Amino acid sequence: MAHRYKIREIAQQSGLSEATVDRVLNNRPGVRENTVAEVNQAIADLDKQRAQLRLNGRRYLVDVVMQTPRRFSDAFRAAVEAELPAFAPAMLRARFHLWETGSAAQTVETLGRIRGSHGVILKAQDEPEVAEAVDRLVGSGVPVVTYTTDIPASSRCGYVGIDNHGAGVTAAYLVQQWLGDAPSDVLITLSRTVFRGEGEREVGFRSALRPSGRTIVEVSESDGIDATNERLVLEALQAHPGIEAVYSVGGGNVATVAAFEKLGRVCRVFVAHDLDADNRRLLREGRLSAVLHNDLRADARLALRQILQERGALPAEAARPVPIQIVTPYNLPT
Repeated sequence: MAHRYKIREIAQQSGLSEATVDRVLNNRPGVRENTVAEVNQAIADLDKQRAQLRLNGRRYLVDVVMQTPRRFSDAFRAAVEAELPAFAPAMLRARFHLWETGSAAQTVETLGRIRGSHGVILKAQDEPEVAEAVDRLVGSGVPVVTYTTDIPASSRCGYVGIDNHGAGVTAAYLVQQWLGDAPSDVLITLSRTVFRGEGEREVGFRSALRPSGRTIVEVSESDGIDATNERLVLEALQAHPGIEAVYSVGGGNVATVAAFEKLGRVCRVFVAHDLDADNRRLLREGRLSAVLHNDLRADARLALRQILQERGALPAEAARPVPIQIVTPYNLPT
């Protein structure tokens, strides 16, 4: 059987004889399982060594393009910058294009101005014009990885993030468990409905909470900005006096807490996303019940790796779903 490495190379790496390696590669009988494992490990080690040789001295420039509240972009930027040295001996640099509020046209214009990039990590609206801009970038040889919210109709090379529908279902489970028999309506806050990831969270949440018969009140188009979100939440609370629980999909949680306090209302359950500075403080103060969180450094590492894989600098690895963590005031990581 043909193989990407010579039998002699695999034998040297594994410490086994060439005859033994030949038997393993050709699936001949009489080979012990641990011997097969040793050969497979030797091949994996050779793959890593080859990747290191390909990376040696190479320079890569990655662009991060995100429309998101600053509290999240600051956290993700720190995660990317912390992970860049991990790809040594290659030298990776990152450029950041970050803004809090805007239209799909701004995203398209930003993507169109990118030059000299080896890859793009993108958090953007799932709009046809954005998908077309992604296709143009990919057509010019620049791979694009979508982050936290996908644009599946585009030619992006991969998506990094949690299972958003599953996150919404998880949030509904937590809300229902904490509310118990309390006859509470539930407020769900989104930043914008054009972000596919937020829409998937909402759908999962609504479907899982439907059997409870609770009324779900939606607030959206705040971009996750506190000033806008507080006004919208105040209006919703005044119109719906039965709201005593919140699922925050899109952020602006400081404003949501302030709105409840201004009206002297009790929030029995508050489930949010992302362990940013605001949510850490709100958890410590007992204002949030739980935060659905994923490791941003692991996200950044996976997104950067997908770009290098697409450029042939690293061996392909199967993408794995990003696990979600349920963080409470009692297991808040340092």
